[in-house]
Amino acid sequence: MKKADVIKLLKEHSNERGIEHWKKSGVKDSKLKSFGIGLTQLRKIAKQVGRDHSLALQLWKSDVYDAKVVGLLIDDPKQITRAQAEEQVEQLQGGYLAHVFASCDATLAKTPLAFDLACDWMESDDPVRRRCAYALIYELSKKNPKGMDDEFLLVLIERIKNEIKGEDMWVRESMNSALMGIGKRNKKLNKAALRAAKAIGPVDIDYGDDNACEPLDVVKHLTSEHLKKKLGL
Repeated sequence: MKKADVIKLLKEHSNERGIEHWKKSGVKDSKLKSFGIGLTQLRKIAKQVGRDHSLALQLWKSDVYDAKVVGLLIDDPKQITRAQAEEQVEQLQGGYLAHVFASCDATLAKTPLAFDLACDWMESDDPVRRRCAYALIYELSKKNPKGMDDEFLLVLIERIKNEIKGEDMWVRESMNSALMGIGKRNKKLNKAALRAAKAIGPVDIDYGDDNACEPLDVVKHLTSEHLKKKLGL
């Protein structure tokens, strides 16, 4: 497919209710427009389009929010460079862009450079980079990248416990998710993450008046019967 084909496909899936929502709560102070398509539908469209690095870069440059999301979803993890990641993280403008960029089965998390990016971005003064860093850690917690061993993660658990309350709201959300992901890896990490989660207590996230989302309950997830059975707890 070409860029024009994807835009046409997106237009065909326009959602008037979604468009109205975008007008009310979309990215402020940006020139982005939206066809109001939900993330679930955008994922289906991305699968229809297929992996295409060149097309992904073209869609990212679009002024259509939905096209940017599809661009992130169809990119090729083998071709994403550090320079591209650094450029795109500067251009995340809200909505689901940061979510799709670094979490939610993100393409970036599948790249060989994901762990190094996460480590570097955790030290950044930029809250968007820190948010993405912990989102990547959550995704990587499902894998075994070199360097992300138990020793590293135990130190990270303590860092999250000590720093989460003073962080930017969306960084707090990502830290919370990372803590949950780490605690699902094995018995030792589960015990440490659960202890940290109890010490942290509820994490305050404001999703807006019209959003039914609630902050992640890490303790609940780390003490689920399914996880206990999986880890032999």
